Amino acid sequence: MRTALIPLLLLLSSSAAIAEARITTPPYEPPRVVYDFYLDHPAKMGAALYWIRALINPLSEEPYGFAPEMMSIKVVLHGTELVTVARKNYDEYRDEVERMRYYASLGVEFKVCALAAEDYHYTAADLYDFVDLVPLAFTELVHWQMQGHALIAPQVPERHHTIESIR
Repeated sequence: MRTALIPLLLLLSSSAAIAEARITTPPYEPPRVVYDFYLDHPAKMGAALYWIRALINPLSEEPYGFAPEMMSIKVVLHGTELVTVARKNYDEYRDEVERMRYYASLGVEFKVCALAAEDYHYTAADLYDFVDLVPLAFTELVHWQMQGHALIAPQVPERHHTIESIR
């Protein structure tokens, strides 16, 4: 009896090895998200902003077709990335600023922790007009979660390998 099972198991395992993954389209609804940006280096801001694009772009396309105004997206900044929203640093962070400005035009709200801004000696006048200065990052994050927003905290590790080298 056992010897009859072995060829059957080999047949099943080999056919499973050639089967493809299924492509699915889950019944997503327009997202309600609050991003927690607390980066250890401002150079990581560009990569963190891709997390927003990675949410908006696929949901804007078919089969979902959600318009940006259907999505509720907040971004709370309270780490070293604060320097990217200071007007005086525009030349250094031009690409990041313009991407944030673009996302803001789509309805993404950027919120800066006033306590963290104070650590950098920034006032509201030092920051761009697409930024809201809020009292505290943690209370802002809790507030939006209590309003039904999912929390996403982008992880931006330093890469030591290219995708091609480890694929």
